[in-house]
Amino acid sequence: MTETTTKRVPQSEPTLRRSISWGPMIVIGVGGAVGTGALFSGVAMAAIAGPAMIISWLIGAIIYSFIGVTYVDMSARFPEAGGPARYALYTHGALANLINSVGSLVWYIFIPVVEAVATVEGISHFDAGLLNAKGDPSTDGALVALGLVLLYIPINYYGLRVFSRITNVLGTAKVILFVLLAIGFIVVLGRAANFTSYGGFTPFGTSAIFAAAPTAMFAFGGIRVIPDFAEEAVSTRTLKIGILYTLAIQFFVYIIFAVALIAGISWSTLSVKVGAWPALTKVAGNPFIVLSTNRGVGWLLSVAVIVGILGPGVVGYVYQGAGSRVLMSMARTGYVSRRLQRVDRRHEIPGLALIVVAVVGAILALLTAPVPKIYSLINDAVVGGYISFGAVPVAMLSLRRQKGERLSPGTIILGALGFGGASLVVYWSGWPSVPYAVVLIAVGVIAMGLYHRSGGLRHAIWYGVWVLFLTLMSGIGSVGKLDIVSFDVGSIIVAAVSMLLILPWGVRSRLPRLGAVDATDAGGVRDQA
Repeated sequence: MTETTTKRVPQSEPTLRRSISWGPMIVIGVGGAVGTGALFSGVAMAAIAGPAMIISWLIGAIIYSFIGVTYVDMSARFPEAGGPARYALYTHGALANLINSVGSLVWYIFIPVVEAVATVEGISHFDAGLLNAKGDPSTDGALVALGLVLLYIPINYYGLRVFSRITNVLGTAKVILFVLLAIGFIVVLGRAANFTSYGGFTPFGTSAIFAAAPTAMFAFGGIRVIPDFAEEAVSTRTLKIGILYTLAIQFFVYIIFAVALIAGISWSTLSVKVGAWPALTKVAGNPFIVLSTNRGVGWLLSVAVIVGILGPGVVGYVYQGAGSRVLMSMARTGYVSRRLQRVDRRHEIPGLALIVVAVVGAILALLTAPVPKIYSLINDAVVGGYISFGAVPVAMLSLRRQKGERLSPGTIILGALGFGGASLVVYWSGWPSVPYAVVLIAVGVIAMGLYHRSGGLRHAIWYGVWVLFLTLMSGIGSVGKLDIVSFDVGSIIVAAVSMLLILPWGVRSRLPRLGAVDATDAGGVRDQA
């Protein structure tokens, strides 16, 4: 791995000011990473694996660490705003990168809405009318979600200094309160019997541990926000420290929350038969608020409510800011109007890109009440972000081959594990999440492709085949519609085909040199050559 910058944004393009040191970068990473995953994922995982879901978190952390290291490498070489939405541009051309960019944009437009609705669930503790009988936002709830998405704008708009100060305060308070809530559950409400009774620590066997791991892996995706702020980092070392420390802090918070959830389960409070782990899927709302209600510990309930509101809220505005950087990067490439790359020099932010991301998110938030299915679609379609993860390990290996470097066994293994991990995250997302995301990406690629006329088809075929392969597997696997292939077998097939066949194909499909185009790539990467 290197910290040498290979390529920067051309000086002719507006750039952002480098002002984020490693401390604030870690807070931004953790603030944008720890949210609904810690609060809501544990119940779904416990329903699958019981107390052993604690080990599932460990598996998720290990797999994501390989993906995280590839981000460390590429963000150091290309410290650009929205960098992950540009890496494939340099190694595989405009069309492959367009697929990657659209997947990233879907991720960043939808997640602030998801977090806003999660915040509404926390606020509903004070006003039950914000949610309907099915747990979806009511009209009032949708209006509150809309207000939250719009509230994220000034936090991002008034510059990185304001953004960093708010995030330093709220992000630090958020982590402290998360840990306090977990310790309170363990010490005050903890029941040791939950770990050993009701089928023991592994009530459904070791295979269930791996079956619960996908849900854990989804929660680790927040490390992606750090490379999107790379252009504003004071050094490439800042990026490395930010990503690695964010992974470590995430792991600590998720593990302690997993222990806290199992320890704090009161079957009667949840109205669930004692020891019926699968029935935990029926728990509605924030499980930590539910479990601390009517337990005689007022301070713990107060912390649970604050965490339920603050946690997703911080994630929401951090993602909105990162999303504006992604849209800015797409404007630099020419996929969307060049006006979206403009930098507001007073506040040093991509102002117009921020407004566009926020307005689209606000409209989606408002639609969650009259069109409840759109919220399910939003939740499912964030898989588009996971699809974009797959481009990074391939780009990392391809970049070295472009430069004539010999790939060491360690680098090959790192790239393979990163790509295999990204493939499994997408596959485990299941049906209909994968096809929903693929359809949205396809629509975006067609629309923006007509605007940009992106070239480089032969360098992008591998990427399209990979996406179609994962879509097929999500349909026939146990995680999908037909349940023809078991979970274990399906996971092995996905990992093997991705690492042994598609990854080498992707590396061979690279451009001949960094940012190069050939006669078949008219309109491809000429802006960067």
